[in-house]
Amino acid sequence: MMDREALWARLKEPFDLLILGGGATGAGVLWEATLRGLKAALVEARDFASGTSSRSTKLLHGGVRYLELAVKRLDARQLRLVREALGERKVVLELAPHLARPLTLLTPLFRPLEIPYYWAGLKLYDLLSGKRRLGQSRYLPPKAVRDLFPDLPPTLGAVAYQDGQFADHRLNLALVLSALERGAVALNYAEAKALLWEGGRVRGAVVQDRLTGKEVEVFAKAVVNATGPLADGVRRLLDPDLPPLLTPSSGVHLVLDYPLKAGLLIPRTRDGRVLFLLPYRGMALLGTTDLPAEPAFCPLPREEEVAYLLEEIRPYLGDLSGRVRASWSGLRPLVGKGETRLLVRDHHIEELWGLYTLVGGKWTTFRLMALDLVERVAKDLGLSLPPSTSHTTPLLGAGERPLLDLPEAVARHLYETYGTLAGEVLVLGERPLLPGLPYLEGEVVWAVRQELAAKPMDVLARRLGLALLDREKALSALPRVVEIMAPLLGWDEGRAQAELREAREALPGLC
Repeated sequence: MMDREALWARLKEPFDLLILGGGATGAGVLWEATLRGLKAALVEARDFASGTSSRSTKLLHGGVRYLELAVKRLDARQLRLVREALGERKVVLELAPHLARPLTLLTPLFRPLEIPYYWAGLKLYDLLSGKRRLGQSRYLPPKAVRDLFPDLPPTLGAVAYQDGQFADHRLNLALVLSALERGAVALNYAEAKALLWEGGRVRGAVVQDRLTGKEVEVFAKAVVNATGPLADGVRRLLDPDLPPLLTPSSGVHLVLDYPLKAGLLIPRTRDGRVLFLLPYRGMALLGTTDLPAEPAFCPLPREEEVAYLLEEIRPYLGDLSGRVRASWSGLRPLVGKGETRLLVRDHHIEELWGLYTLVGGKWTTFRLMALDLVERVAKDLGLSLPPSTSHTTPLLGAGERPLLDLPEAVARHLYETYGTLAGEVLVLGERPLLPGLPYLEGEVVWAVRQELAAKPMDVLARRLGLALLDREKALSALPRVVEIMAPLLGWDEGRAQAELREAREALPGLC
């Protein structure tokens, strides 16, 4: 069982690295640092992946749009980012095969000139993948396109290509749990309230347990600001007049009750973006928008962004407004100034008085971001580290699917959530959480005992993933989730009812 009190007590020890933020960036740094022999601790003010890291497009990709920008603008940075991301795509597929898998996407062709244009572009995408290519792009005739997407208007065919897809919330958690298994410290609902100074440098932080109110001073040789869109706020603890590093933009996604056999890339929208319509756990995931936004922990999807997505997909698949089952908004921590869709998704490291801020990047390149940060800190502190093994070390749960005597939908769900640990989860309870769905009551117990879930939304959104798929079904499951969690966490009836109300209020934003 994961002992939260023991982890809290360990925060009193001195560390090499203290990481602020438990999203993709912070979790990646924790994993890289731990594998390299550094003593590292991570604190997250809310839950792991509770921000943008669980609200992504869930693609492992180089970025077809970024490749187009690189060619059109002769931008070497965009080209390098695409090449690096294509390599990292394959790394994640190998290190977490239960959480990531290849995905076929189609770019439909409606005009004759589009055929050579997209064919050449996706062949270049293949070429940049090199030995880590997932498959050859190919032309599909109109009948094959119609078989996959019967609601599409008549096409001249499509170019099919391969990218990767993953469960972002579970990969984030796997990084944290894998590091914990190797001796790291990580706590959710642990907020850095102030920075600690020693000799004119940042040497730690005052951390408050948001569940109990307790505080502890955590000391480290270096502190990493990995708080994503909120990073400028942490930087201003150093100096309130620091100019911002980030230009945040919002990315809204919709989950539609529209089963798909393959993904669809819509290459042209009225604001120059591409849209993805992707199969995701029996549903379709539609996204994303790109509008300027203010830093916020829990941004809600704006009505105009939801309307934009539904309007852009209408010419291709008709009116899907009645099929929306869930929606969410994430914030991209883009580095630089200017039109957000043109900013390079590269990462940036800033060091000020011992505070290392790591921002930018994207999910696919989280490992390279962490690698750069850890090696920068080691160089600055004069530390000698062994070579990185993060590109070859499997994450917790990686391995072949276990044989379970269960309906296929349930067995597949358990493997795609817990990997080789699925059997251990099953022992805790086989009763369905909701009739007709693959989620089990034992998963709630596992989330509390083994995955540091402390609130109902931790379970529904970031352990099971149900709230990411269907808001109404998550709402239906909520009372039973609270009922199971209450004795495990020592909640009396008043506390249980308070948690129930809080979760109902948080559900629209998945917070």
